[in-house]
Amino acid sequence: MRLLVVEDDPDLNRQMVEALVEAGYAVDRAHDGEEGHFLGDTEPYDAVVLDIGLPKMDGLSVLEAWRREGRKMPVLILTARDRWSDKVQGFDAGADDYVAKPFHMEEVLARIRALLRRSAGHAASELTCGPVMLDTRSGRVTVNGRQVKLTSHEHRLLAYLLHHVGRVVSRTELVEHLYDQDFDRDSNTIEVFVGRLRKKLDVDVIQTVRGLGYLLVAPEAPRADSSRAETPR
Repeated sequence: MRLLVVEDDPDLNRQMVEALVEAGYAVDRAHDGEEGHFLGDTEPYDAVVLDIGLPKMDGLSVLEAWRREGRKMPVLILTARDRWSDKVQGFDAGADDYVAKPFHMEEVLARIRALLRRSAGHAASELTCGPVMLDTRSGRVTVNGRQVKLTSHEHRLLAYLLHHVGRVVSRTELVEHLYDQDFDRDSNTIEVFVGRLRKKLDVDVIQTVRGLGYLLVAPEAPRADSSRAETPR
C-alpha cells in the first residue's frame, strides 16, 4: 500500500517515513502544504498522514481542496492542537481520523491499518482468501496455518490483492500503489513478483485475467471466464 506523509518538521517527517517503510508501506513525503496538495491531487495514495500546521498552505485547506477535487483516500490528521473544536473542524474538513501530538508511533500505525482496512471494506485485522491469511497487525502470512516468508515487495503485492479480493487489479494499478515516486517503475517486475508469490503460497488463488490484470479468489470460487483468463503456470 502506498502512503503520503505531509509534515513540515524534518525529524518527525523522517521518523514517520522510516516507521511506515519498516511496516511494509511504500511512502512518499512532502514538507509543506503546496507540495502535499500537489502530490495528493496527482498520485493514487491509499492513505495520507497530514499535519495541520503546514507552511505555504495549512493542512485543513489542503484536505478541503482534496475533497472538493474528489480525492477520497483516507486521511489521518496529525496536529499539536488537541481541543475538541479543532478535532471537529478537522473531521468537517474531510478527515477520517485524528491524532494529537505528541503521539506513540504504534498508535499511528494501528490507525493507518484500520483506515486501510475500512476503506477496502474489511472489518477484521486478518485479511483472508481461502487458506491464505495476512495478519495486518504482525504482517504474518500463513497458508493453511503454515507461515510463509515473503520479501517486502511480495508482501506488498499480496497485501494489496488481499485488500481487493474479488476485483481485477491491473498491472498499472499495482505499479502505482506498490512503489513510491522515486522507484524505477517497470510493470514487467510485477509479473516476476506474481510468479514468485504463486510459488511461495503454493495454492491457486491468483488468477491472471488476460489483458486486464490479476484477480485474487479462493480456490473453491468459480473461475473467471476461460476466454479471458489464463491458467497460472
